[in-house]
Amino acid sequence: MAASKPVEAAVVAAAVPSSGSGVGGGSATTGPGTGGLPRWQLALAVGAPLLLGAGAMYLWSRQRRRRETGGRGNAGGLKRNSERKTPEGRASPAPGSGHPEGPGAHLEMNSLDRAQAAKNKGNKYFKAGKYEQAIQCYTEAISLCPTEKNVDLSTFYQNRAAAFEQLQKWKEVAQDCTKAVELNPKYVKALFRRAKAHEKLDNKKECLEDVTAVCILEGFQNQQSMLLADKVLKLLGKEKAKEKYKNREPLMPSPQFIKSYFSSFTDDIISQPMLKGEKSDEDKDKEGEALEVKENSGYLKAKQYMEEENYDKIISECSKEIDAEGKYMAEALLLRATFYLLIGNANAAKPDLDKVISLKEANVKLRANALIKRGSMYMQQQQPLLSTQDFNMAADIDPQNADVYHHRGQLKILLDQVEEAVADFDECIRLRPESALAQAQKCFALYRQAYTGNNSSQIQAAMKGFEEVIKKFPKCAEGYALYAQALTDQQQFGKADEMYDKCIDLEPDNATTYVHKGLLQLQWKQDLDRGLELISKAIEIDNKCDFAYETMGTIEVQRGNMEKAIDMFNKAINLAKSEMEMAHLYSLCDAAHAQTEVAKKYGLKPPTLWFSRTTLCRSKIF
Repeated sequence: MAASKPVEAAVVAAAVPSSGSGVGGGSATTGPGTGGLPRWQLALAVGAPLLLGAGAMYLWSRQRRRRETGGRGNAGGLKRNSERKTPEGRASPAPGSGHPEGPGAHLEMNSLDRAQAAKNKGNKYFKAGKYEQAIQCYTEAISLCPTEKNVDLSTFYQNRAAAFEQLQKWKEVAQDCTKAVELNPKYVKALFRRAKAHEKLDNKKECLEDVTAVCILEGFQNQQSMLLADKVLKLLGKEKAKEKYKNREPLMPSPQFIKSYFSSFTDDIISQPMLKGEKSDEDKDKEGEALEVKENSGYLKAKQYMEEENYDKIISECSKEIDAEGKYMAEALLLRATFYLLIGNANAAKPDLDKVISLKEANVKLRANALIKRGSMYMQQQQPLLSTQDFNMAADIDPQNADVYHHRGQLKILLDQVEEAVADFDECIRLRPESALAQAQKCFALYRQAYTGNNSSQIQAAMKGFEEVIKKFPKCAEGYALYAQALTDQQQFGKADEMYDKCIDLEPDNATTYVHKGLLQLQWKQDLDRGLELISKAIEIDNKCDFAYETMGTIEVQRGNMEKAIDMFNKAINLAKSEMEMAHLYSLCDAAHAQTEVAKKYGLKPPTLWFSRTTLCRSKIF
């Protein structure tokens, strides 16, 4: 059992998310107010004081400003939903760019007056939808404007870009906006219009740079720029992950993660200890020594390696059984598929799972387990309909299998179908009353439902339920972990800290718990040193814990240490177990990199963030 990592990915326990995931490596315990969306859109998990979604610096600031302004526009007159479509009379002011006074001022004003008149004429054409005539007028204004009038000249270029935009001449838009920005480097309208042009021209990196500058200059108050930043981060992340993931080297997770993963199944034949009949008589008398299997079976050899925690040899031994079409072929297919999932190779796992499911003569427990794992894989790939179909089929063919209801309950939480999730957990508990995991996760589902519904009496009932679970199952680390998340959400930090300590006592090798406890220190006591110490301890325990690297990177983003943040995100990227997870991490890395470039280019610095408790609801579009 493992302390829950926030479910940023749509992954349930049978799929294989990052090494920081919950029960069995994939608990579906989400924070209140979060829906079953892709991991990369999650901004903050229950109990975690850090923003863990793509472009965290964007999302945190937006929420903070909303609270501070009560939904008003920013001080510069730019409202969050400002469309920036119309031309303007004057650009954003630039320091030192006022009109000069002196002997030549009268002549200059004459030229400038004529330029302004041409611009005003162009504005009338623009408002009338006569964009070609507007462009001619703005071009005239540019030619008449004195070259030292940077602000006015930049306005004329920006207005002409706006007209080109209406004609969808994106190259010309980008060129004119570049002229405007050269004249007035912090010209928000021109930067944003150029960002949109870069998006249309498929220049994602340039688009991200411009929209990042806009977000910082606007103080993260304009929703339109926030949406574009989120959109381009997602596109860049997917693009990079697609290329990187197909060429990645398979990586076996830590032994603790693998054992935790298998512990989330109770009706899984392949994870059960070897039967006495499968061992030689000599081996039966050699307790504690490596076993030699009785038969010349690749599958039994693989099972032996599982008991020895020699996981790297399991796939090859299963392949021998499958190639020989041995009597354990169905078991070997399922075990091989499971380890393909563990190393993040879903493409290799699917054919094996498909074959097991289609083997009508195979043990029904094997087929149901394959359906659970394929359904979980589909959810990880954001295919909830296929996922639901597999879980329902598993329930049809093996209605007495508690694992089906346990894992389907987690799926329902991810899909925000809490009542159905509770019903599945209840059925799992009916079939296996000793299932501590199902009882703990049922409590969390009820808590989440009460929290989102702002029902204080139901919240108290759910908290009481947690107390009963940990009293009844004092050895269940997951119960303490989920209770700690709820306690943190209720700002009962001291008690939450005690719960994490109990998790650590029960599972001292579970790196995820140290990350959660570290995050708690930041939120509770603003103790950065202690928080980083605990997260570093997580990495020391499990250097394959991508959750720890990701969290460390997010902290460094919020501290303004972009280079270190990028290094942490890159380490997490190399450990990603799915393409979707990798895309999320690339989004974080690209957001940090973009801020670094913008800071150098424009001399800007994003606001330094502290670790306040903010729960952001996920939506289909942020």
